[in-house]
Amino acid sequence: QMQLVESGGGLVQAGGSLRLSCAASGRTFSSYVMGWFRQAPGKDREFVARIAWSGSSAGYADSVKGRFTISRDNAKNTVYLQMNSLKAEDTAVYYCAATLRLGTSRISDFNSWGQGTQVTVSS
Repeated sequence: QMQLVESGGGLVQAGGSLRLSCAASGRTFSSYVMGWFRQAPGKDREFVARIAWSGSSAGYADSVKGRFTISRDNAKNTVYLQMNSLKAEDTAVYYCAATLRLGTSRISDFNSWGQGTQVTVSS
């Protein structure tokens, strides 16, 4: 398992942007598929985005497609989530996670998790 630490959350107005970062420890970061999930108050945790080992392939939840972009820098052991055109419904705790399974968005397939970072979008 890897240690994951998210940062970059905060309070932003609707229509604004934020960039989340997730720093990973471990020498095998480039072997992992990395994902972002979120959990709003009173709701289940849900998939947001994932990116493959090389960064050449990414997948998104329909709710964020066209607004959010996931990327990674394997030299820095870091994955990012650029969030644009933020909406009030994007308010949640955002979690970074890692898996060795390609192409999955299932929470149960991700075995390393960060502690989360709060994103609050005011309307």
